[in-house]
Amino acid sequence: MPRRCIINGGIKLRYFCDIVVVGAGPGGCMAAKHAAKKGANVILIEKKSEIGAPLRCAEGISKRDLTDLGIELDPAWISSSIKGAVIRSPSGIAIQLNERGKGPEVGYILERHLFDKYLAEEASIAGAKIMLRTGCTGVLKNENEKIVGIKARSMGEKIEIYAKCIIAADGYESQVGRWAGIDTSVNPDNIDTCVQYRMTNVAFETSVCEFVVGSMAPGGYIWIFPKSHNVANVGIGIMASKCKHKADPKYYLDKFIREDSRFKNGQILEMTCGMVSTVPGLEKTTMDGLILVGDAARMIDPITGGGIAHACKSGKFAGNVSAACLEKMDFSKEALEAYEKMWRDDMEDKLYRDWIIKEKFTALSDDKLDRVIKRVKNLSIKEINAQNLLEVIKENIPDLIAELEGS
Repeated sequence: MPRRCIINGGIKLRYFCDIVVVGAGPGGCMAAKHAAKKGANVILIEKKSEIGAPLRCAEGISKRDLTDLGIELDPAWISSSIKGAVIRSPSGIAIQLNERGKGPEVGYILERHLFDKYLAEEASIAGAKIMLRTGCTGVLKNENEKIVGIKARSMGEKIEIYAKCIIAADGYESQVGRWAGIDTSVNPDNIDTCVQYRMTNVAFETSVCEFVVGSMAPGGYIWIFPKSHNVANVGIGIMASKCKHKADPKYYLDKFIREDSRFKNGQILEMTCGMVSTVPGLEKTTMDGLILVGDAARMIDPITGGGIAHACKSGKFAGNVSAACLEKMDFSKEALEAYEKMWRDDMEDKLYRDWIIKEKFTALSDDKLDRVIKRVKNLSIKEINAQNLLEVIKENIPDLIAELEGS
């Protein structure tokens, strides 16, 4: 129960817990669940009035990631099952990928608002207390500059939540890390701005995800992700520094839709906008009494822009590590180093490789992209991912590597 305290003549609610988690997306819910399962007193706050909405995600996740995370499939939050993928070059040359070779990027298209609610329910069952319409407004520190909790506004009322550790899962726009003293800034060349439409009455393959690369999406790509037999997520991510015209993703997405006959009768049911970072994680994701997870720690794949699985994994790591620290009553940066090791061992190398490859491929002209896809099209690749693609190019068409290096 909260305590009512008189502060400067006014009454303020104060809450006390072991761990406060800021943000009830996949990372925050997984952190709250795993910390609570191990006996921690957890408060999970969410600034919005509904978990999982509004949507800002293409909603793809791989079968492998769900299995690795131990998340049991529920048909309620599976929108469609993906059997293959197509990567399309600027001139329309396509690499067709079947389920065996498509790699780990997509296995299902989710109903994200239901998936997030499912994860929140799991956190609640484990014992976490969920507070909606509760947004963090600052970090509380004592006279020794030690973090002791957060300031927040809940249902319009100022409150304080005192905790031994903060897990910041407050997304791309994360403020908690910056307020605490971690540099979370990103170079503009490592930010993609995105727009997505949920469209109906369009023609597409219902079990195949499509990715279109080239100058129609400068520094990024266009995606078509099936939601049902006649509804798809159609979106774009672009890098402003690569744009020769407007640095406006909607401009490029609308142009693509106008020029593709599959969309001539299409209608937009929903529109979402956002930004994603394309860096291989932050150099520092912990400090005394604080852990950053998911998008707040810049754990987004630099090539695909996907972040659901990374958020879930890092949230799970954060929950387990914070619960272990609670047993020892030690939330120092040294104690939280176990979290740094877990997430870096699991994903940092791949994030860094994908960032390097992203830097190379976003520098290619449309002509070079066409040549790469045309020459790779008939090669045998055991599984399509950025690293395997680069290795096959190096082995079979080494002159392309020279072009990449010179780009």
